[in-house]
This record gives sequence, C-alpha cells and structure tokens, in this order.
Amino acid sequence: MKIVLQNVLWLLSFVAYQYFCLENQAVTNIGVFFSDEKYQSEIALNTTIYKKNTVDQRANFKSTIKHVPADSFEASKILCETLNTDDGVAAVFGTESAASSILESICNQFDVPYMITSWRPPSFKKRHTVLNFFPEAELFAHALAEIVKSLQWNSFVIIYENEEGLIRMQEILKLQEYEQNSKQNNVLVKQLGSGPDHRSLLKEIKNLTENNIILDCKTENIIPILKQAKDQRLLTLYNNYFLTSLDAHTLDYSELGTEANITTIRIFDYNTTTFHHTIRRWGLLPFDYDGKVINLEADKIKTETVLFYDALLLLTDCINDLESSHTHNIATNPIDCYNENQIRSEFGLTISAYMKERKPSLTLSGPLKFDESGHRIDFNVHVVDVLDKKVIANWFASNNSLVLSRSSNETENAAVANLQKILVKVSSRLGEPYLMVKKAEEGEELYGNERYEGYSMDLIKEVAKLIGFKFEFFITSDGKYGNFDETKKKWTGLVGDLLEGRAHLAVCDLTITHQRREVVDFSMPFMTLGISILYRKEDKKEINMFAFLDPFSISVWIYTATLYLIISVVLFFISRMTPGDWENPHPCDENPEELENIWDIKNCLWLTLGSIMTQGCDILPKGISSRMAVSMWWFFSLIMTSSYTANLAAFLTKDRMEPSIDSAEDLSKQTKIKYGALQGGSTFAFFKDSNFSTYQKMWMSMSSARPSVFVQNNKDGVKKVQAPKENYAFLMESTQIEYEIETKCDLKQVGNWLDTKTYGIAMPMNSPYRSAINKAILKLQETGKLNELKNIWWKERRNEPSCDKKAEGEDNADGAELALANVGGVFFVLGVGIGIAFVLAIAEFLWNVKSVSVEEHMSYWEALKVEVKFACNVWITKKRTKPVASESSSSSSRKSDKIDNKSIVHSILHSAGSFMNLNN
Repeated sequence: MKIVLQNVLWLLSFVAYQYFCLENQAVTNIGVFFSDEKYQSEIALNTTIYKKNTVDQRANFKSTIKHVPADSFEASKILCETLNTDDGVAAVFGTESAASSILESICNQFDVPYMITSWRPPSFKKRHTVLNFFPEAELFAHALAEIVKSLQWNSFVIIYENEEGLIRMQEILKLQEYEQNSKQNNVLVKQLGSGPDHRSLLKEIKNLTENNIILDCKTENIIPILKQAKDQRLLTLYNNYFLTSLDAHTLDYSELGTEANITTIRIFDYNTTTFHHTIRRWGLLPFDYDGKVINLEADKIKTETVLFYDALLLLTDCINDLESSHTHNIATNPIDCYNENQIRSEFGLTISAYMKERKPSLTLSGPLKFDESGHRIDFNVHVVDVLDKKVIANWFASNNSLVLSRSSNETENAAVANLQKILVKVSSRLGEPYLMVKKAEEGEELYGNERYEGYSMDLIKEVAKLIGFKFEFFITSDGKYGNFDETKKKWTGLVGDLLEGRAHLAVCDLTITHQRREVVDFSMPFMTLGISILYRKEDKKEINMFAFLDPFSISVWIYTATLYLIISVVLFFISRMTPGDWENPHPCDENPEELENIWDIKNCLWLTLGSIMTQGCDILPKGISSRMAVSMWWFFSLIMTSSYTANLAAFLTKDRMEPSIDSAEDLSKQTKIKYGALQGGSTFAFFKDSNFSTYQKMWMSMSSARPSVFVQNNKDGVKKVQAPKENYAFLMESTQIEYEIETKCDLKQVGNWLDTKTYGIAMPMNSPYRSAINKAILKLQETGKLNELKNIWWKERRNEPSCDKKAEGEDNADGAELALANVGGVFFVLGVGIGIAFVLAIAEFLWNVKSVSVEEHMSYWEALKVEVKFACNVWITKKRTKPVASESSSSSSRKSDKIDNKSIVHSILHSAGSFMNLNN
C-alpha cells in the first residue's frame, strides 16, 4: 500500500510540474534509436528525464524514441525526419544494429552528439561528436587477455560467433607463440557456424581432450550452447568456461545442473547500495511498456541499460551545466539532411566536448573517462564465478592491473565443496601391490570398490577421508599408464581417461614425467624411487666339505702319499749307509766304543712330513748323500705346496670369473646378458630420450635386439628374469624391485638408481582441488601413514613368505669369502686327527699302567688308580721314576728303582724295532 501511495504522489507531482512550471519553458529533445524492444533502457530513460525535470529544474527534457530497422537507408531516413522536427534534437542515442554506422556519420556531419553503448571495433577516425560508453576495443581486448592469463590455463579453445569476436580475442591469441609440432600449441580457434546445432563442433573439441573453453557469442545463445556441450560431456567438474559476454550474469545457469567452473565478466557491480537504490527508484514510476511487466532485479539488469543510464545522466548533467553558464537556453534547431546549405547543430560540439571533459557525478558502470576521439578509456572489469556468484578478480584500466578478490583458501574451499557433491571417478590399472583383484570368500559377491585392494586403494581412501569426498575405482580399458600415440594422435591409458573426461583422478605406479605434465596435472609425490636393475642371483653350487682337495686330482694325492712313504724308507736306508750320520753318543769320550744313528724310521717319516708341510724338522741329516736326498725332497715339496696354494686360490675365485653385472655400465659393455624394459613405460621413455652416452648405447642395444627385449607388463619381465634358459636383466622402478625380491629369493637388485623419479596422483589440467589433494598427501607423509601403507603392502600382506634376510646376509653372492661349509672338510680332518691322537694317548697310558703293574708287582687297578690320580693333578710337573703305592698295596712287592718308566708308544715302537732287528 505504501508503494502504491508513493507512485501516486510521484505521478501527481510530475503532472503538476509539467502543467504549471514547464508549460512555457523551451524543451531539449533527445533522440533515442532502438533496433528492438529495450524496455529496461526505456525505464532508465523515463525515470532520468523525470528526475531532471522535477528536481534540477534547469533544462526541460523530453525524448523521442524511434525503432529503426537494420536497413541503413530506412534508418537514415528515420534519423533525418527526427532531426528535421520543430524542436530539433540535442543529442542522439544510437542503435547497435548494422545501421549504426550511417547514423553515426550523419550525426557527425551535422555536429549532433551521438552516444553509443555497444562494442565497436578499433577505429582511428576522429569523430568529434561521437562518444562510446562501452569500453574501448583494444583496452577491452587487453582486459580479456589479462583475465585469461590469471586463470592459468595452459591450453584452451576459443569459440567465437562472428568476426567481431575474433577481434576481441586478438590479445588472447598473442599469449602464446606458435611452434610447429609442439604439444604446447594449445590455443585453438573455432567458429560456431550458422547453428543452432553446434554438437559437431563440440564433439570435435571433446575429441581434442580440451577442458578450457572461451566462448564469445550473443548472450541469448550461451545457454543453448552449454546445453549442447553437456550432451557431449563437456560440462563436467573439470571443464572450465570463460564467457566474454557482459550480460552473461543475467542468465539462469541452474537449469544446466553442472559442476563446471564457469567464469563471467561485467563492468558494473550490482551489489552496491547505489546500484540497488537506483534500480528501486526506476520501479517507482508506473510507465506503460505495452502491457509488459519489466524485471528490475539487480542481477538481471543488462550492461546496455547501465551504460545507457550513465550516458543519459552525463548528457543531462552537461546540458544543465551549460544552461546555467549561459544567459539563454541552449536551443536546438531543425536540421534538414538533404539541404546542402543546412547549418550544423549550434551547441553540438560544445555539448560533446564538455561531456568528454566533465567528471560524472554518478555512474553505475564505474570510472568514466574519454579520449579525444570519444573512446572510453577508464573502466573496471569484474570477474565473477557463476557457481559462487562472487567476484574473484578485478581488472582496472587506469593502471592496467588485475587484482584477485578471492583468497587461495576461498578458491580451494569452493573447489572442495564442488568435489564433495559428486562421485569421484578414479582410474587405475591392475598391478601388484598397487591394485589387485580381491578374492571373494565362498558365496560372497563383491561390488564397486570392494572388488579391489592394494596400496592405491588405501591411498585414495586416506585422501578421501581427509577431504571428504566419495570415490569409485575403475580399471582403464587398455591397461596402460599413458603415453601419446603418434598414429592415433591421442593419449592412451590413465592419461587418456583424464583427458577424455572418463576419470577425475588417476592413481597407480604412475610416474610424473615431463610429457605427461604437459597435458595433465599431478599432485605432490607420494613415493620417490629410481630406475634400477632386476637380475637373477647366481645359482648356488653343491657344497663340498672337502673342497680343499680339489686343487689336485685323486691320482696326484695317491702318488704324493705313496712317494712320501717311499722317500721316507729310502732316506732311512741312505742314512744307515752314509758314515756322516753315525755319531758319537758321548761327546766327552774321544774314543767311543759305539756310534749312534738317530735316523730310525719314525724320524725319517717326521722329516719328510715336516718338509712337505713347510714346517721343517728339529733334526737334520749330516751325510752328503742323505742331504742330497733330503734336498731333492724339499724341492719336490716346494713345487707341490706352491702349486697346491696357487690352484686352491684359483678354485676359490673361479666363480668370480663368470660374467656378472654390478651397474648399468657393466650391462652396456657386454653382450651375453640381454636387458630390456616395459614397452611404453616411463623407463622406456627415459632410455629413449636420454642424452647420456651409456644410456644411449643401452637404448640402441635394446631397440635393435631380435627378438624384442621389451615386455608388455612388469610381471612378464620378472618371469623372464627368473627363467633358467633366459640370461636376462630387467630395468624397472626400484619400488617394484623391492616388492618382487621380498618373496622371490632368487632375484636381486643390481647397482644404484639410474635416475630419480616420483609417483603422483594425476588429474586434469588446472584442477581446482589440486591444492587440497597436495595438503592431504603432505599430512599423510608427516604422520607416517605413507610409510605405514608401504610396509603393509610390501611386507605384511604377502601371500608368499618373505626371504630369510639373515640367510641372505650370510650368503656369499660374490664369492669374496669362504663360508664354514666350504672349509668344513679341513675342520673334519683336524677333528679326526686329534681324535686318533687322543685314542692313541689313552692306549699308551693304559699300556704304561700295565708295565708299571708288572714291574712294581702291583695289581693293574692299583697301578691305574695311582697313574690316574697323578695325571689329574695338573699342578705337578715332575714325576717319580717309581710310583708311590697306597697303604692298601703295601704288602705288594716292588721292583728295583733302577727300572725306568717308559711310555706305551715308546714301548710299542721299541718292541717293533727289536722284532725287526733294526735298533742299534
């Protein structure tokens, strides 16, 4: 009721003022030419004139509205008729139709101010009476380029409707220098065509796997084009659109039902108090607009209406100022376009010049300034996110700068909010331990993510838990990581899924490479690794405890042992025959009755044994012939022991003489061991693109090998390394090698990393939630969760038992050391020899006990008791020649003290000598 009352009061005031105050006042006529129905502009026109006539009360304004066709002749005819009326025309507001140029030319010819509120291409003609309130074309193009640059798009497609759009894009096209056959030639230009069906063009763009699109078309065509783009799956979360229409904010995008990032621009801010107050005032006056209800919501006001209002306001203010500065009213005279002697508009140039110089009191479209040619050179461009309906940046023509209005946190939060609204599709590939098919229990059916398990699944689970989105895994159709197919001109595998919009994320053992980063984005690395060599361990040979016997054949050992016995016997007879070895047993007796020869059979055996063992002997022969015989034996012993030592060293190190590899250089220098990599993988690309000479040589060897040394997957490569008939080394990532050798004990990693690379989560280029995923991975790294996941899938959750690390540590892979098993025979010989000696010692002891019992007339057990007791007393170092009998045996008879106690061994040898009649 209040609004109705206000409207009635405004209407009564307007009628009263027109009747009483302005009846005899001169009227300033303003010509307004529309090409179609523009009711919003008419509202701005009527309310502004009403306000100027009722409040300012300096000049009396009225408007003449004409609708002109696109035909230039008819339009010029209507303009001339309007100029030739009795009141004339103080200024003309032109149309944006094709007839605008002829209207502008006529007004300029007769010095009539001509106002434009639409885009015009750059012009170098000086038009003194023309003022264009739309931003100057070159400045506007530069603003568009700066905005695109701020979006940080590495590639995009420009879709334009007509040639004017191509002119607006001229600065954007300069953002990139063209390089032939470069993947960075990513500014594509496409024209819409006649339409209205543009699906074929959009499908072509879809096949280009391009997500960033700049759309320059009429406002009314935006929604239909976006609907067709949605049909072609070009309106997903990863698609980004920049709409250059300044009226794109008036559209309702909710009917699209999309999460795509759509950016628009406008040159005014409808959220200000001034703007809302002005729009509210426009709605107070009840003018008739052919019975139509005009929508005056702030976010539905068109740019042309705002510019028209600013132009009308500036024009009326300038005329009022000029009225106040002259002694008479500014008169307008009729103009006959067809009269060659027709005078020009008297005050047209004055009004135009003053409008270019005067600072506007109020504008809705921001700062307003003109150059000498009437081009607007000061304005602001607001960049708006459609989904948030918030200004994210502002470009200022005054200082040619772009200022971001939304912080990075706000941008990230908006992206995360969009991600949480959808089911995130995650592309991956099967490969242990990153992703494997989960085995279902009997009678159980698995669906969705429950079908798979592995490191990649757990990683995405942790990331999703931190960010708060839902996801679903699917396996890429071709099972490849992703490389560019030169024949099909498209990317394969996981990268292809991202580029073609089938996936939002891609995760597995996907290496971050330069080629892939040109087309997709990667998160920060969740795993660092390098290329290394997987090779089979040397076959373990059968352990031989008596390997120390290998240097000589069995026949040589037999001949040597036989010769040892023969030489000992020969030396015994030579020593008995040579006079030099018969010595005086009592040196003090100069004329002894007997001579002694110490070279009995046992001393001969000891001398020859000590010689061949390189230990020598405490007694040596003195006769010439015996010394000659011993010297020959020493020569033989020298040769044999030296040969044995040299041959033993050769036998112990012969395994190291077999072909082996310790590095990539070793591989490149030999031809016996074949080596290869995964076909089309990052390792394949590393060797193919490397400039290092060693790796180039290896690539030439691999690429020229027949049959091919490349495999289709890592599992095939591992099997090829394990194959007994294959002498093959596989070049692969170190993390995968760690996984394989954990349970495959016949494999080993050779050498250090050839390079350093990383795995990351891939996503489409310029993904808005990349920062959120990076933060999630960083948090998982800081909390140790990434190491925990790796330990789970590399060690704990393995079907096969892990290799015995201790046994691996003791294993002599290089043959540099001898294990106990290799020299066990030596210990065996030592033990047997010591055992025999101990048995002989016991026998000798018991024989001695028997001799003592006979000589001393003691019982055997009494003698044994005495000898054992004495032997156990280790502190006694001297022994009586006769044992001391116990009291219980005092009645036993004793022999004479002159009988010596002899050892059993001496007795045995002495008896044997006496039997052979060989003793002296």
